[in-house]
Amino acid sequence: MARTMQKNGQKTVQKIVQKFGGTSVADIDRIKAVAQKIKREVDLGHHIVVVVSAMSGETNKLVEFARQAGQSQGSPEYDSVVATGEQVTSGLLAICLQTIGVAARSWLGWQIPIRTDGHHGRARIGTIETDNLDACLDAGEVAIVAGFQGRDQAGRITTLGRGGSDTTAVAIAAAIGADRCDIYTDVDGVYTSDPRIVPAARKIDRITYEEMLEMASLGAKVLQTRSVEMAMKHGVRVQVLSSFDDMIGSDWPGTLLVDEEEIVEKQLVSGVALSRDEAKITLIAVPDSPGVAAKVFGPLAEQGVNVDMIVQNISEDGRQTDITFTVPRGDIDSAVSIIEAQRGEIGYGRLAPDATVVKISVVGVGMRTHAGVALKMFQTLAEKGINIGVISTSEIKISVLIAEEFAELALRTLHAAYDLDAA
Repeated sequence: MARTMQKNGQKTVQKIVQKFGGTSVADIDRIKAVAQKIKREVDLGHHIVVVVSAMSGETNKLVEFARQAGQSQGSPEYDSVVATGEQVTSGLLAICLQTIGVAARSWLGWQIPIRTDGHHGRARIGTIETDNLDACLDAGEVAIVAGFQGRDQAGRITTLGRGGSDTTAVAIAAAIGADRCDIYTDVDGVYTSDPRIVPAARKIDRITYEEMLEMASLGAKVLQTRSVEMAMKHGVRVQVLSSFDDMIGSDWPGTLLVDEEEIVEKQLVSGVALSRDEAKITLIAVPDSPGVAAKVFGPLAEQGVNVDMIVQNISEDGRQTDITFTVPRGDIDSAVSIIEAQRGEIGYGRLAPDATVVKISVVGVGMRTHAGVALKMFQTLAEKGINIGVISTSEIKISVLIAEEFAELALRTLHAAYDLDAA
């Protein structure tokens, strides 16, 4: 159990960033429970910065208000509206802390300030000035920071996009040199698979940044992808734990994100992930000529459609090819429209969209040093009569596209095949 760190026999204070998501601060009673968790860390002598999300459901309401008023994502006024959810939470939490005798002060992104670029609705953090936060901590106060927001060069409020409070927390942890960043959520850690589908899934004590990044991008909703990227870049120790148990971060009950070197015995496969946000598009009878791929994927990129898996099959005579690729399911209609508008330029014969597919992935840093991981995956799926449509690999990941009807069967079967089931 980790408490206040020891150095030469003397206790030293830890600097900890805590982040609480929307379900953790969904109402006043939960905010009061969060205040008690913070107080326990303060009582251990730690310096605490807290990053909060809006109360559960509030951001959606604010987005709808902005839409009804005539503004959509991407404008400064839209950001001014949707950023207020976190402002309310930060103020309420500061009040709850003060009520139980803990010195606290709320901060908005522009007050710190957290400086971002000017892409409203999806801004990226540039720099964080830490003088105000440092002074707050030195004065013995808990700093309560509204997540998800910053300010651009023109002084306007910006928002970081969905899940931006995770990114705020990790960015602040990196800026102030925090010993740890605790992400409190509605689950008690990162699991080997989705426990709602795979009852035998078990919690992972430690996971590498790379593995977590892959799992976050492949459908695991525990952490936002940008926050994991930032943690890996700056070496921030991130811990995922639950808001709804009696433990606190210093008791180490959750999952810790660490460098690969900190895990002595690496699992061959650390997890199996399922992404339902997939759609497949196949272009049939495309002329096999230089530049054809650019004609297909260039317009998609220009319109902000993200393409993931790509497979190309060339005919025997070498004159034509079929190109299959995946896009987020919500983008399939716009992707089809973009490709159809380019038909004369591309010269394909037929377009076949399919939104009834899912992506199953196995992830593990142990793949780097072990052969046969892909073979086991393919054999396991074949034994269950599950056909593979598209395959994509990286150093620590193998992903396959299969029919949606086999999603849960594939997830449970692969989880067992790689010996991930809880004992």
